[in-house]
This record gives sequence, C-alpha cells and structure tokens, in this order.
Amino acid sequence: MNASASPTRSLPPSGWRTRDIVVTAVLGVAFGVVFWALNIAWSALAFLGPLQNLFYGPWLIPAVLAPLVVRRPGSGIFAEVVAASVSAILGSQWGVIVLLYGIAQGLAGELPFLATRYHSFSWPVVVAAGLLASAAAWLLDWAFFYSEVAVATQLVVGALMAVSGVVVVAGGSIFLARALREAGVLEGFPGPEGSAP
Repeated sequence: MNASASPTRSLPPSGWRTRDIVVTAVLGVAFGVVFWALNIAWSALAFLGPLQNLFYGPWLIPAVLAPLVVRRPGSGIFAEVVAASVSAILGSQWGVIVLLYGIAQGLAGELPFLATRYHSFSWPVVVAAGLLASAAAWLLDWAFFYSEVAVATQLVVGALMAVSGVVVVAGGSIFLARALREAGVLEGFPGPEGSAP
C-alpha cells in the first residue's frame, strides 16, 4: 500500500454532523458483534501460544477505522466504546473490563490523528495508530491478565501484537474504508482524493 491510500486533507469547519454520529455508532455496533464472535474464537486459538496474538488486531480496528472514515476528534474512542459495550452486553467472558479496553485502545489509536490535528490520514499515520492501539491493549493485558508471565514472553507477545497492529489494524482499516467508499456507503464523507464531505 502506498501513502496515497489515506489522503491528507483538512477537516470541514463544522463539528460533528448527524451522519458522523450515525456512521461511527454503526461501525461500533457492527464491530461489537464481531468482537463477540472473536471472544468465542479466541479461546480456540489458545493452542498457538504467543502466536495467538497475531490475530489480536480485529479488536482494535474501530479505533483506527472510525477516525479514518469520519475524521472527527473522538471518533475512535466513540467507536471502540460502543463496540466494547455491545460485546459486553452480548456476553463477553471478560465482563465490563472491556469498556476500559475500549477507552484505552480508542484513545491510543486516535493519538496520531490528533498529533496532526486531524489533517493527515496518510499510511504512516494510520500505521502509527494501529501500533499505538496495539500497545495500549498489550499493556492492559499485561497488567490485568499476565502480570506473572516472564518479561521475555511479554516482549514477544508485544512484538506479535505490533505485527497485527500494522497488518490487520492499519491495513484492514484502509481496506475497509476503501470498500465502504466503493460500495457507496460513505457518500458525503471525504473521498480517496480528499474531496469535501
């Protein structure tokens, strides 16, 4: 993928529009259902050991996809928290702690967009967002679930989650944004050349 995959552009002068809220909420709800399915599949991947973490990325996609599509401050946190809430309501085995994960992953994924004041949506910015969202999840996992695991193993897990952050989160977010745009779902949102909403 090249840097033109996610263009650089400025935000429109207005704040959140109704369509921004609706699209972000819909992304959150859709991924909440995906999270619920992933929660079930995750246990089945335990036989892979640390390699299981190569499949961590889908839980982090809303944190990057929402800002990439909606391009509004807070959209990553909004989408992740909605997704985590839906997952919890449907019966996540991790309970309400997933809401903390949603906040942390959403905030971390938004930081690169915030650093550019939501003016750049280039491939490096999206990759940085995927990596930071992965780092947030890794640190929370370490603190809440794997505090007794050896540091060397934790570093391997972190590296594998970083790979997932680049390939699945960043690459998947760009792919999904393009697919939604081509399907006509994102009419009124910035196009691939950065056209005005």
